[in-house]
Amino acid sequence: MSWLYSPITNAFLRMTGYTYTNLARLFVRLFVGIMLLQFGIRHLVNYNELCATFPTVMDMSSSTSLVLMIIIEVVCSLLIMMGFLTRLSTIPPIIAMCAAEYYILHDMVPYLPAYGLDSTDPGYLPIMFIGIYIYMLIAGPGKISLDYFISLYIINLRGKDEEEELEEV
Repeated sequence: MSWLYSPITNAFLRMTGYTYTNLARLFVRLFVGIMLLQFGIRHLVNYNELCATFPTVMDMSSSTSLVLMIIIEVVCSLLIMMGFLTRLSTIPPIIAMCAAEYYILHDMVPYLPAYGLDSTDPGYLPIMFIGIYIYMLIAGPGKISLDYFISLYIINLRGKDEEEELEEV
C-alpha cells in the first residue's frame, strides 16, 4: 500500500485531477486569433495584387469579397483574442471558412484528385478553423475574458451573486 503515496502516484493525480479549462480556452482564443489575424494582415498588405484574383462570393466583386474577408479576419480575430463578444465573433469566421472550403472544393475541382483531401491539399485549413470556431462557440470564452468581466459587472449592478446568475463559465 505504500505505492499509493509514491511521488509517481502523486504526479499522476496532479496531471489528471487538476484542470485548467479557463487557461485552455484563453490559449485556444489567442492561438486561433493570431492564426486568422496573420491571414488578414497578409491580405491587407497584398490588397492591390489580390483584388483582381480574389474569388467572388455571393455575387460580390473580387475587391468587395476581399474587403469583407479582411474585416472578418482582422476584427473578429481581435475580438476573439480579447474575449469580447466571443460567441458572436465566431460566426462570421465560420461562414467565411465555409465559403473558403466551398471555393477550394468546388472551383478547384479539376486541380484536386478525386475526393481530393490528401495530406498536401489545401482543404484541411478551412475545416480546421471551422472545428476550432465551433468549439469556441460551444465552450464560450472562459473566465479570462472581457465577456466574463463584463458579465460580473452587470451581475454586481443587479445586486446578485455570480454563482446565482452564471453557470460554470
